Amino acid sequence: MAITELDTVTDFFNRMVTSCHNKCISARYADADLNKGEQVCIDRCVSKYNDVQKKVGEVLQARGAANVNAPNPSSFGSP
Repeated sequence: MAITELDTVTDFFNRMVTSCHNKCISARYADADLNKGEQVCIDRCVSKYNDVQKKVGEVLQARGAANVNAPNPSSFGSP
């Protein structure tokens, strides 16, 4: 269970890094450090990525809870 969770977190982190890097950082590196615009873009991108991930998780949990609480159609008419 812990390995699966670690894999999930690692995958999330890698996707976030790739997505935000592609969006915010020019392919042509002019400086060794990020400029102010890149820093702000990265901060916003990471924040939005985390917000979306949280919302998706909440929706999936709600759906999972709804499925657990829903009656099982195959149990109707069973003795």
